[in-house]
Amino acid sequence: MSVKISGLDKLQKDLESRLGKAKMQSIVDAALKDGAAVFIKELKSQFETFKDDGYSIDEMTTTEPYNLNGVRTITVKWVGPHKRYSIIHLNEFGTIKNPSPRGKGAIARALENSRKAYRKALADRIRSGV
Repeated sequence: MSVKISGLDKLQKDLESRLGKAKMQSIVDAALKDGAAVFIKELKSQFETFKDDGYSIDEMTTTEPYNLNGVRTITVKWVGPHKRYSIIHLNEFGTIKNPSPRGKGAIARALENSRKAYRKALADRIRSGV
């Protein structure tokens, strides 16, 4: 089953004309931050299942909203002194020697599990801003 939604461009242009481009961007940025917080919470719970020292959980962070190919985006990153960013992909996908680590697919599971809550957080923030 699939659903096609049309008219979003018109709605966005109408809201921008009523509220202004800067106000719309601030509403979208706040919605993205709320959605990222929901995702990070779920991601941390997924990482709890296989944590050792907890450095991967401690170093999870998000960027500020920015434009990527004309779309407002927030990125989840691992930043910190333990340099977990260099091994996160090994836990997510495995290696030749260890094709199924304990944390395999944790990020994908977190994405799937937080999908509804993420969308709800975005919709609630946008409704409150408009």
